[in-house]
Amino acid sequence: QVHLVESGGGSVQAGGSLRLSCVASGGYNTFCMGWFRQAPGKEREGVASIYTPSGDRIYYADSVNGRFTISQDNAKNTLYLQMNSLKPEDTALYYCAAARSHECLYGASTGLAMRSYNYWGQGTQVTVSS
Repeated sequence: QVHLVESGGGSVQAGGSLRLSCVASGGYNTFCMGWFRQAPGKEREGVASIYTPSGDRIYYADSVNGRFTISQDNAKNTLYLQMNSLKPEDTALYYCAAARSHECLYGASTGLAMRSYNYWGQGTQVTVSS
């Protein structure tokens, strides 16, 4: 199985930036990795995803498009989420996830869908104050 360890969460003022990291281990290649977030009382939502073999087929939620950037460093088995121009509504617990099938790479409706993913990190808290 794939084990995911996240880091980089914290507290920041509105307009600031954070970079989240997720280190993957376990010896399995994945098709996609993604970032999800969940605020208290709300459904978990997809934030961004990437097709890991080539680093393309990148999808973003409309709410973060233009502010967040997903990237990877395959040599380090690490996924990143660069978050700029943070807003209070970005406050949430952020999870990274990995998919072992190809069903995650056919548009945002699949890349940002929880059902497409098989492995999950423990979450890292992001808090944005106004």
